Amino acid sequence: MKAQRLSAPAPIEEHPLTLTELSKPLPAEHEVLLRVHVCGICHTDLHEVEGDLRLPRLPLTPGHQVVGRIEQTGLSVTKWKKGDRVGVPWLYSTCGRCEFCQSGKENLCDNSRFTGFHANGGFAEYMVANEDFVYALPDSFGDINVAPLLCAGVIGYRALRLSEIKPGGRIGLYGFGASAHIAIQIVRHWGCESYVFTRSKRHRDLAEELGASWTGSAEDTPPQQIDSAVIFAPAGQLVPASLRVLKKGGTVALAGIHMSPIPEMGYSLIYEERSIRSVANSTRDDVRGLLEIAATIPIQTEVETFPLADANSALQKLKKSEIRGSGVLMIIE
Repeated sequence: MKAQRLSAPAPIEEHPLTLTELSKPLPAEHEVLLRVHVCGICHTDLHEVEGDLRLPRLPLTPGHQVVGRIEQTGLSVTKWKKGDRVGVPWLYSTCGRCEFCQSGKENLCDNSRFTGFHANGGFAEYMVANEDFVYALPDSFGDINVAPLLCAGVIGYRALRLSEIKPGGRIGLYGFGASAHIAIQIVRHWGCESYVFTRSKRHRDLAEELGASWTGSAEDTPPQQIDSAVIFAPAGQLVPASLRVLKKGGTVALAGIHMSPIPEMGYSLIYEERSIRSVANSTRDDVRGLLEIAATIPIQTEVETFPLADANSALQKLKKSEIRGSGVLMIIE
């Protein structure tokens, strides 16, 4: 099978991913083998490839927004059968026994494993996954359009909930890429007003098309203060910028797995019970909740596709914020 492999992290401009021929993996007792159709690309993939995240293994096949059909099941698999269409997100497995797993916080499991990080992911023609961590996908979504929901959508959904935005509230979205273009549709469904902060005119145009009440840059002052904020861009300087326009008692949720240093700032920015919180991974309930609301709205994903062979080029475009909405690799052309 063909797979894009990372042997050593390097700037994406140096094309560190190499298209390689590998043996098809075999599913273990409780695993399924997927014939991958498409795989979304994500800033986490870029952080892995460029060495911003310390990788637990190399070489590695990235990719964690995986859509495909089950080709083979392990001997003890009971939940799935050959031909089922499923998705595989970031959370690959958890221990199920630690205090976090037992208290509904499996996203914080000390022994969690992640797709395309601890285990080979979806930048390949085939991959294996645990039967308990794959998901049936709504029939109303095609492969290309459902892929971004599996990370961009899920993390955006969790970040919105952790921001404590209430129906009818006003939320600020900082950065307008794959996650934010899904999140804005969710908050609109909740009757919220959204202010979008982004440097890109192209992204501001998309935000306005999707119902943003106001768009501007992080340095601009919006018409009114916001109740909550979600920062999608991995830029630490956006934290004080968002606090500057946040109401008393409001919350800023940081949706990225990696962020540049947060600059020193005056206490007055967080005084009056303003809060900052990170968003770490997601749970299986997050995935199920997002897929349900996505089908209900229904969410429209804006997608740009690339062949598997062009994974390096696709990640370069992602780095330069040149993708409108989400990028998706076509594994089956």
